[in-house]
Amino acid sequence: MHRRTLLKSVGIAIPAILSEPLLVSGQERDNGHGFRPPVQTTVADWASVATALGRSGTLNGGTTYRVGLPRTDLTFTSYNIQVAAGLSLGGYAAFARYHDGQNMAMGDLVITESELPNVMDALRRSEVDQTGIHKHLLAQQPDIWWLHFHAIGDATVIAQGVRAALDQTSTPPPAPPKPPAPPDPDTTGIDAAFGTPGTNSGGIYKFTFARNETVAVHGRIATPAMGVSTALNFQPVGNRRAAINGDIAMIAAEVQNVITALRAAGIQIVEIHNHTLDDKPRIFFLHFWRIDDGVALARGLAAAVHATNVHPA
Repeated sequence: MHRRTLLKSVGIAIPAILSEPLLVSGQERDNGHGFRPPVQTTVADWASVATALGRSGTLNGGTTYRVGLPRTDLTFTSYNIQVAAGLSLGGYAAFARYHDGQNMAMGDLVITESELPNVMDALRRSEVDQTGIHKHLLAQQPDIWWLHFHAIGDATVIAQGVRAALDQTSTPPPAPPKPPAPPDPDTTGIDAAFGTPGTNSGGIYKFTFARNETVAVHGRIATPAMGVSTALNFQPVGNRRAAINGDIAMIAAEVQNVITALRAAGIQIVEIHNHTLDDKPRIFFLHFWRIDDGVALARGLAAAVHATNVHPA
C-alpha cells in the first residue's frame, strides 16, 4: 500500500513533507540521480523569511539562504572553559528553493534543557519535523541540547514555525557583528596542517569541508550550507592553546577510521549520530572536544578529515 494511502486509511493527517512524491521529471534530475537540485535565487527572494524570523541571513552559492541563530545570551562552560557562541552555540536555519516551487529548510537550534519541551511542541504544531536531538559538548554547564529540524513547503510558513519555536527560548535578536579579534593559536601552522586556510569569524578560527558526493535529503539536493558538511572550530584559550569543537560528516565506512585518528591525537569523542532522517548517502556526524596546542590539535583533526571523502568548502 502506498504511504499516503496507508496514512489516510488509519486517519492520520498527512503533513506537507509526506505529501509529495520523491520521483521527479527529467528536467529536474541531477545527472540521472533523480534528486531535485536547488534553483538560483536572490536575497530579495527570501525577504519574507527574514521578516518571519526577525533576522536576515546570507545567500550561499546563489541557492541557500542561511540565517544564524547564535545563543549569545548564554554563559556556558565545558571543562571550566567559557564557550563562545561562535565555537558551539551557533544555531541556524537554512532554506533552498527547487524547480517545483517547494522549499526545503534544515537547521539546528541551541536550546536549554528547560526550553526543550516547549520548543519541540511549537515545532510539532507548525509541522516542522524534528530529526535529531543531542549534545555537542561534555561536562557542560548549564545543560544544553541541539535540535535539528527539517521541513518542505512554503518558506515563509516554515520560517514562521521556526520563529514560534525560537519564541519559546531566550535566543536574542541579532547584534551588529564585532571586528574579529586576532586568534592566539598559530594559524599559519594550523593552515599548514589542513592544507587550506581557515577563516577568522569573531575570533573563532574555522574550517569547513564539503562532501564530494551529492547529498540529498528527502529527494532534494542539500548544499553544504544546509549543514551536511564538516565544521571545525578553534577557540583561543591563551598560550597558543585552543578549545576545539565541531562535527565531522562521515559515511558509515569512514566512521571507525575517523575515531582512530582522533583518539590517536587524544581528541575526545562526544557523540556520533545523524542529523536527518532520509539522507543519501547516509551521513553520520561526530562531535569532538579537546583543549591543547592549536597546531597539535589541527594535525589530529586533519588526519581525521583526510580519512573522509571531502574537499575545502
